Amino acid sequence: MNHPELDIDEMRSRLLEERERLQAESESSQSSRDTVVLDQTSVGRLSRMDAMQAQAMAQEEERRRQNALRRIQGALQRIDDDCFGECIECGEWIAAKRLEWDPSVLKCIDCAQ
Repeated sequence: MNHPELDIDEMRSRLLEERERLQAESESSQSSRDTVVLDQTSVGRLSRMDAMQAQAMAQEEERRRQNALRRIQGALQRIDDDCFGECIECGEWIAAKRLEWDPSVLKCIDCAQ
């Protein structure tokens, strides 16, 4: 049974919207994660380092987006499996406020510590 204190349709809608937003961000930032190719005869060493640092930051942002997308997919699966809101460790209900803050959370506050 899904969490009795939550509007599951609203939770599903929020998760789907967030998934859509993250996927759009991922697509729009693809070029900033591509391999840095610079003409070393016309670009200085510091410019190359700046470009490589920007690429590394974009790659880390993408890694975080992909982690968030996996958590969202897991939350959507728990809704479909009719166990959304149950702590994966102790089986008790996760506080409704905690789930409203982050619907992809897996554990109650006690087990998360």
